[in-house]
Amino acid sequence: MTATKSNRRAKKRGQPRKRVVPIWRGRAAAVVLGLIVLGAAAGGARYLWQSGWLGGQAAELRRQAIALTGELGLRVDEIIVTGRRETSQADLLRAVRLARGAPILAFDLDRALKRLERLPWVRRAVVERMLPDTVILSIEERRPLALWQDKGRFRLIDRDGEVIGGQALERFSGLPVVVGPDAPALAMEFLAMLQSQPKLMSRVEAAVRVGKRRWNVRLKGGIDVRLPAAGARKAWARLAEYERKHKILERNVRVLDLRLPGRLIVREEPGRKKPEKKPDRET
Repeated sequence: MTATKSNRRAKKRGQPRKRVVPIWRGRAAAVVLGLIVLGAAAGGARYLWQSGWLGGQAAELRRQAIALTGELGLRVDEIIVTGRRETSQADLLRAVRLARGAPILAFDLDRALKRLERLPWVRRAVVERMLPDTVILSIEERRPLALWQDKGRFRLIDRDGEVIGGQALERFSGLPVVVGPDAPALAMEFLAMLQSQPKLMSRVEAAVRVGKRRWNVRLKGGIDVRLPAAGARKAWARLAEYERKHKILERNVRVLDLRLPGRLIVREEPGRKKPEKKPDRET
């Protein structure tokens, strides 16, 4: 029994001892340590970015790179503008903030586009950069449709019913006038309907919304035409037929009421004289 124990001890002494690995050198510890290092690196980068150091360095590198491209020939040499009629060249250049000789890659297309589309006459625009030296501005301008009278004030509106601000209205005095809070949004469709009878349209001075339901039309000579809420186009065509057959607009009328289907109610103006035709000159 004693000899056996002694032999076992002798065998154990002759075998190599197992190597003990410290806990800080184990695989799990390595993973944890790696996560700690990555977290510290991310936190440090975040701190540098929030402190503005990385952002400042990136902006400076970008500025230097763009300046270098300018020295290599990528500079604005030509500005091509298409579609401009009402917008002045000076207003366009102020909006895009672009000068010849500037590095073309420094030109911010998106910001220039937003500034362009804030100009009164610009409906939409496209800004393009064509390397090495050209910037193209494609402009679609608003088309004036009518003068909108609102609370005693006149404004120029386009075909979308949008106000074209900052304009001298004298040169647009030949446009029809529309009146009413909701008139601009409906003006394009209604005026197109009036244009379906060109001879009557040539007499139109104003169109007035009544109760946000229907229109009255003021003709030259102070004649008011009352159109129905539904079937205005047919009523307008009926008036054109009456005028062709009976020359009703040359009579002493003040109101032509077409609101009842198939009927025309005429109200004459008391004391109004029929316009006299001037005799032809002898030649």
